[in-house]
Formats: sequence, C-alpha cells, structure tokens
Amino acid sequence: MPLGTQAAWLFLLAIPVACIAWTVTHEEVFREPRTWCERQSKRRGSVLRRKFFYLFTCEYCFSHYVAAAFVWMSDFQLVLTGWRGHLVAWFALVWIANLYMGIHDHVKVSIQAERVEVELKKELKEELKEVVLDKKNP
Repeated sequence: MPLGTQAAWLFLLAIPVACIAWTVTHEEVFREPRTWCERQSKRRGSVLRRKFFYLFTCEYCFSHYVAAAFVWMSDFQLVLTGWRGHLVAWFALVWIANLYMGIHDHVKVSIQAERVEVELKKELKEELKEVVLDKKNP
C-alpha cells in the first residue's frame, strides 16, 4: 500500500478510536460505569486489578486498547509489513487519536470559557443598567 494511502488510513482510523476513547472516559453516558471503575482503581487490591480498572478512566490508556482493536479488525499496517507494521500502526494510531482528543478538549474548554464570558458580560450589563436606573430615579 502506498505511503499516502497508509497516512490517509491512519488519520481516518484515528477518528473513531478517539471518539470511542473520549466517550467512554469522559462523557455522561458512561458516567456510572466509569465512576465504578474509578472506585475499583483506588481500592486496595492487587496492582493488576487496580491498573485494569484505571484503564477505563484514562483516555490515553484506553485509546491503546481501542487502537489495538481497530488495527486487528482492519489489518492496518504502517510502513512495514507483518507484525512490525501492525505494531507501528498501533502506536501511530494511538498518537494521532490522542492528538485529536487534545484538540477536542482544547476546543471544548475554549467554547465553555466563551460561554461563561458571554454570561458574565450579560450579568454585568444588567447590573450596570440597574445602577444607572437607580441613579436616574433616586
């Protein structure tokens, strides 16, 4: 497969990997199981048990498993052939998916900050109107 086609596959496969990893580890729809996994990861028990449950609360960690599943399902190989190509594809897919999640998080935080700023400006405007009206009507 030509390198350009492999790159296209890499950037396209990273989209669902990022989407699944982000949804499971951040969105409300999985809040209850994620909270349960968080509790399990903090309880005393074997290190293996704690780390297993932690994987479902960390988008970076979870993306490794999602990416592995996508590499396996699609037989995606990058640069090399065979198991080495699968390994390169797996880590590259994790990296690109995490770039996507970082961009998504940055945009989401920026939008939330803008919303808060707009609301504060509205509240300030209303307070100023009240002060001006109070001064006009003593």
